[in-house]
This record gives sequence, structure tokens and C-alpha cells, in this order.
Amino acid sequence: MLRQAQHERTLLSYFKSFSARPFDELRESSERVEGLRESFSGDRMFRHKSLRCLIFLVVGFIASWSTHAASQDRRTKVRISNAGFTITALPLLAAKDWGIFIANGMDVELIVMAASLAPAALSGGDIDYIAGVGPASVSATLTGLAARAIWFSSDRISYWLMARPQFKTLEDLKGKKVAISGGVGGTNHVALVVALEKSGAAPKDYVMVGIPGQQTQLLYSLESGFVEGALVSPPVTFTAQKKGFNKLLDVGSMVEMPGGGLTALVKTIQTRPAETKKVIHSLQSAKDEVRKSKAKTVDLIVRLLKMDKEAAAETYDQFQTTLSPTGIPNRAGIDNLVRSLQSQGRFTDRKVSFTDLADDRLATEVAREMGYKLP
Repeated sequence: MLRQAQHERTLLSYFKSFSARPFDELRESSERVEGLRESFSGDRMFRHKSLRCLIFLVVGFIASWSTHAASQDRRTKVRISNAGFTITALPLLAAKDWGIFIANGMDVELIVMAASLAPAALSGGDIDYIAGVGPASVSATLTGLAARAIWFSSDRISYWLMARPQFKTLEDLKGKKVAISGGVGGTNHVALVVALEKSGAAPKDYVMVGIPGQQTQLLYSLESGFVEGALVSPPVTFTAQKKGFNKLLDVGSMVEMPGGGLTALVKTIQTRPAETKKVIHSLQSAKDEVRKSKAKTVDLIVRLLKMDKEAAAETYDQFQTTLSPTGIPNRAGIDNLVRSLQSQGRFTDRKVSFTDLADDRLATEVAREMGYKLP
């Protein structure tokens, strides 16, 4: 009996690992098990019981693998575009990396795509959602795309206007070149225009220069003297300060404008509300986890955004100040986007309402279900 129990445990140990192995390894494993079984052939009783054990375990493995495969097939496949994996995309990246989308029954593919191209991809069905609410998505809606902003990641954007050491005020910077990423009409450019107006300065007094590439390219342009000022976001803001550049304007604190969010077709909102709510719920849950788990989030920033730990911690602290508590789109943010577009001479003949550009119903439902206190 002791010998029989030992042999059955040996067989069991081989099969415990089967559920984690691909099929091309099973032939080799089964041959090894068969070799074990044959080595014990002297005991007819053991052979019969071991065979029953073998059959039982194989059937159990197949049933387990089939259930796992079926659960993967049942997940809703969702494609979400994002202009770039920056700090504003943190809730999106967290929901993917921490398995929150999977926990909500979705197999989500993140696709990096320029903001200017995303509306056409959304309209054509190449993507299901745009992870963003900004000038590009709002402009597309105003020009005929039947889409709405349905969730905000942040109420504010985190941008500072930095200048070379000899420029200490906005007045000093007049007539000088200011580097911006994304070009004229992008979220950061629009925010700078609004902030300058609020400060009593005229945006036309500054020469806006679009710099392609990442935020570090703006810092290089500032360091080289190609531009005198630059609109930068964390962690470049902290690096610029350490290098002696002056902070002239905290643009994010002055402008209520969405930084990150979610845009969907009206058709998607109407015909797939359950799926859309799952996406919103996942993003809001990830944002809540970001808010309360600094160490975990700093690790994510270090891994995915390629920052050192000190810069990641500073970036996290700054990002915390911009987050929208509930994720429900607000009128001030949408109004500022419209106003900024109209200040460029676009859509000036239109009277645009909040509901023309945003639909806050599903985000409100999710917020209530998650226990937020709403007015």
C-alpha cells in the first residue's frame, strides 16, 4: 500500500503542471508518465489503479484547459487608441497592466495613434474608443463625427511654462519663441493660450514653435537656445527646474481642461451601453487605485514610462493634483476646449452646447454604482 501511494503521488506530480503547459509539451510528458507506469508493471493491482488515476487526471486536465480557453473567448475584445503613453495615460496603462480590464471581462488592445488620425479610425471601426478628450476629438465632433466625450481622467492638465534663466517674467518673454509639442491647436497649446489670456498677456505677443517628438525634445530646444521658453510637463518640468530654468506660469492650475479621458461614437453609447460602462468602470477603478497606492503607481511609472524613481515620485505627486474625482465630464472643461478653438477663428459661427460634445450619463451611472457622493 505504501508503494502504491508513493507511485500515485508521483503520477499526480506530473499532471499538476499540465494546465500550464502548451500542447506541444504534452507528448513528451505523457511518454515519461507511461515509462513510470511500465516500470511498476509487476504489480497488477497497482497497474489497474494507476491507469484509472491517469485517465481521471487527463480528463480533468482537458476539462480545465477547455474552461480556461472558453473564458478567454468570452471576453469582449476592445480596441482603444491613445496619442502616446505619457503621464496623462496613467489610468489607461494601469487598467491594462494591473488586470482591471480582464477582471471586468474585457480583452483590451491599446493602440498608439496620433490624435489627428484617431477620429477617422473611430468612424471607420478600426478602434472602439479614443482614450482622450481634447481639441482634436472635439474638433472632429464639431465637423460632423457623431461622437461624444464620455469620461474625464483629469480636470486639469499638468503643464508649466519654463524659460531660460535670463527671462524671469512673461513680459521679459514677449516676442520670443516658445516651444510646444503637438503643434498649434493641440491640448497644450490651447491651454497656454487660455492661461496667457487669464494672466493679462496677449498670446499673439509670443512666437509659438511646434517641436516634434517627446517632451525631452522641448527641453533640448530650451537648453540649446533654439527657443527661449517651453511648455513642458512632468517629469521634464522637474529636470528643467534643477537645470536653472525659470517657471513663469503654472498653466494647469489656471485652466480647467480635460487631460486624458474617453471618447466614443454615439452609436456605441446607444447600442453597447453595458460594454461602455465596463470600460469606464475599469478606468475609474484604475484611477482610484492610482490615487491611493503611491508605491504601486510609482513602480508602474518607472516600468512603463521609463523614469527613475525620484522623477516618478515627483511626477506622481503632481499628477495627483489634476485627477477628476468622479470622472464625470464637466461643462467648464468642454467650454474651455470650444472657446480655445474659437479663439483660433474656428467654429465661430456655431453656438455649441455641452450635449453637442459630451454625454455624461454613463459616467454618472458608474460613479453612483461605485459609491461616489454626487450632487
